[in-house]
Amino acid sequence: MELSLQKGSRSRILAGLLLLVIAIFIARLFYLQIIQHDEYVRQAEAEQIRPLIIPAKRGEIYAYDSGNLVPLVMNQTVYTLFADPVMVTDSTKALKVIREVAGGNLRPKTEDLLARKDTRYQILGTKLTRKQAELIKKESLLGIGFQEVAQRIYPEGGLAAQTLGFVNDGGTGQYGVEEALNERLVGHDGLLESVTDVSGVPLTIGDKNVNKPAKNGDNIVLTIDRNVQAYAEKALASGLKKLGAQNGSVIIMDPQNGDIMAMANVPTYNPKDFTKVKDAAVFNNNVINSPYEPGSDIKTFTIATGIDKGVIKPTSTYNNLDYIKVADRTIVNAFKGETGVITMQHALNYSLNTGMVTVAQRLGDGNRITRGARDTMYNYFHDRFRFGQLTGIELAGEQRGTIIPPTEVEGNAVRYSNMTFGQGMDLTMLQVASAFCSLVNGGTYYQPTIIAGNVSDSGEFVEAEQKRVYPNTIQPETSKTIHTMIRKARQAFYADYDTPGYDIGGKTGTSQTIRNGKYIDDETIATYLGYGGNSKPRYVIMVEASGKGQNLQGNLHALPIFTDISNWLIDYLKLQPKG
Repeated sequence: MELSLQKGSRSRILAGLLLLVIAIFIARLFYLQIIQHDEYVRQAEAEQIRPLIIPAKRGEIYAYDSGNLVPLVMNQTVYTLFADPVMVTDSTKALKVIREVAGGNLRPKTEDLLARKDTRYQILGTKLTRKQAELIKKESLLGIGFQEVAQRIYPEGGLAAQTLGFVNDGGTGQYGVEEALNERLVGHDGLLESVTDVSGVPLTIGDKNVNKPAKNGDNIVLTIDRNVQAYAEKALASGLKKLGAQNGSVIIMDPQNGDIMAMANVPTYNPKDFTKVKDAAVFNNNVINSPYEPGSDIKTFTIATGIDKGVIKPTSTYNNLDYIKVADRTIVNAFKGETGVITMQHALNYSLNTGMVTVAQRLGDGNRITRGARDTMYNYFHDRFRFGQLTGIELAGEQRGTIIPPTEVEGNAVRYSNMTFGQGMDLTMLQVASAFCSLVNGGTYYQPTIIAGNVSDSGEFVEAEQKRVYPNTIQPETSKTIHTMIRKARQAFYADYDTPGYDIGGKTGTSQTIRNGKYIDDETIATYLGYGGNSKPRYVIMVEASGKGQNLQGNLHALPIFTDISNWLIDYLKLQPKG
């Protein structure tokens, strides 16, 4: 009896233990399959589903060439070499291959990057060529992959460098159009999340796949004419060298719509070699971001204001003494000897400061530059001609400049007397050239633009929306009058320089340089501002020349460059002579 109980006891114990083990297994399976189900699914998906970024292509940039589109900035496909360190089974072989093929493109301490098993993505090298990528692919290295990347190339070299800007190594546009329109150019990356096999190859089946296509950046078309830009750069560089000036800029505009035909700066650079540039100031586009006192170019605006307000005509006279007093200051002419009773046309021809101050006085009570006169000048200079305001040009780094309103203490009669001949305010070349267009085109200010439109994905040109238009900066009759006066001012001295049969006008400018808040005697900035055309103005050109420690003059250092470009443009645009 005792033995049978022992045997039965053993059976029950074994059965109990077996049931306990089974219960443990069931509990464990319940825990793993039910309680921890989501966690293990997450871990499985982390192993099997790979997020793959589909990079968007940065938009390209085009210019015109006799009406046809030509690329200034294009994309070249290069490759980023990356690794999934967890998948790499033979790091010794992988290192040997990639060092032999792409040694110069690899990042430092590649072996350390491959050894990092706590990450699934490590960039080993950048800017590999297609050939390098293909040679590495032939080795079928497990865990080694490639990503296509677009790199900027410049078919025209350094043409329009400061207008274009460049893309830094991080893929962000800097300076020029590249920075100003970076959001439009960069596009939006796509995303592919796909279940992969053990080798990391995406599978086409499964409900876990996500496919978000990349949206490429806009292909921008500039208003720049490639040939006009090239000639402007050539004429500027050769003209400055011949005349001994160190720095210079040119802007060429279409006065009938505000389109920028060319912008050139010296010194310049090649965007593909931007990392080799030692002085970052070379990246700046001085046409838009270097305000300065424009000097006698502004006399055309002073005369236009006086005519528009009805206080003077071209034939109006005043007694020129070669000096004129305003408050406690005596203002003198740079060119002396044209004394006596002379006309306003004569004063413009000889760029006489006394004539311009006289206009300001006549905007007042006839003898003083009253508050009313200053209000009128501010209304024209700031509100109508838009001096001291951002133009909104689609380029990075535009500066506002400064024009003091008469409501401020410094906006007194002395300052406004200086403003009549281009001192006492800081403006950019773009501001002056844009406003000058309105003087000669009938009195309409067109917001300057560098963007003509874009090329759609289907290859069609899509015109940009029209920019702001400000009519009646001056009356049409005033525009006709000042247009003629500016032509006569050029003909008085420089008619023989121009191609016969065309309507060419312009104004010299020579302004002092301010350093540490004071005018200095050993440095001046030379400018020339003018237009050309036949039945109507077809282009406006502004030239600036300067240099540290250089005394330059508008008629000697800027005018010859204007003349060179103007005569070339007449031929290039195939303009027919008047009448």
